[in-house]
Amino acid sequence: MIKLVAIDLDGTLLDSNKKISTRNKTALAQAKAKGVKIVICTGRPLAAIELYLETLGLCDNGDYSITFNGGLVQKNDTGEIIEKALMPLEDVHDLYQLATSLNVPLDILSDGLVMQLYTSQEHISLYSQLNNLLTFESYELAQLTADHIFNKAVVAIDETYLDEQIKKIPEPFYERYEIIKTRSNLLEFMPKGITKAYGISLLARDLGIKQEEIMTIGDEENDLPMIEYAGLGVAMENAVAKVKDMADVITDTNDNDGVAQAVEKFVLEPLKGGN
Repeated sequence: MIKLVAIDLDGTLLDSNKKISTRNKTALAQAKAKGVKIVICTGRPLAAIELYLETLGLCDNGDYSITFNGGLVQKNDTGEIIEKALMPLEDVHDLYQLATSLNVPLDILSDGLVMQLYTSQEHISLYSQLNNLLTFESYELAQLTADHIFNKAVVAIDETYLDEQIKKIPEPFYERYEIIKTRSNLLEFMPKGITKAYGISLLARDLGIKQEEIMTIGDEENDLPMIEYAGLGVAMENAVAKVKDMADVITDTNDNDGVAQAVEKFVLEPLKGGN
């Protein structure tokens, strides 16, 4: 029996217009009413998903989200962090040097604040276009101290140029960080071992939910760890090939209520049969 459903946002729960369909909303509300934990699992900070949580009715005591690709587990009603994994200042310095050598802009996320470091004179960051609900401020590297919170680093730039520069990242960086494209024009750096699956496993442990009682739904490469981890990993029909290959089940697209179809079949129907 599924007791927790962890769901990615972009390309999964959200349609191509960044909206949540009525069928998706209804299915998730019915599952929550049955006692199933509905958990948004995203690379975004909590401040960037609050409108979606309100739309879904996931702002009550006992509602949780996994943000920063597994780096934080938070209570939706208060924002309280119950599990966290942060990036040390020395990593920010190393990634600054990498971004400078690759001639790409670098943004450091600190909760709802985006610290923009100008590591490239020729290329500006596109991150504000991807997450316009966050606060963006310019910083010099020397202004950053160990007292700051560093959740993750991102490079947001034209897809073609980004793909060219990714090929130049030295192998040792892959040994130290989780490096993954979460959108076609967005590359993210997280501390090694910090993935969506990591965040889900911590929340499941805190709630006393077993791995086999978890269903995850996603579409991009940063969803791979949680798809593999869950008792039931579900890929969207519009998912990248690696995710579809890893998944136990493939549902419909994000524009055709794929999340609702999976929840109805694997969560609501078994619960109905158990009554």
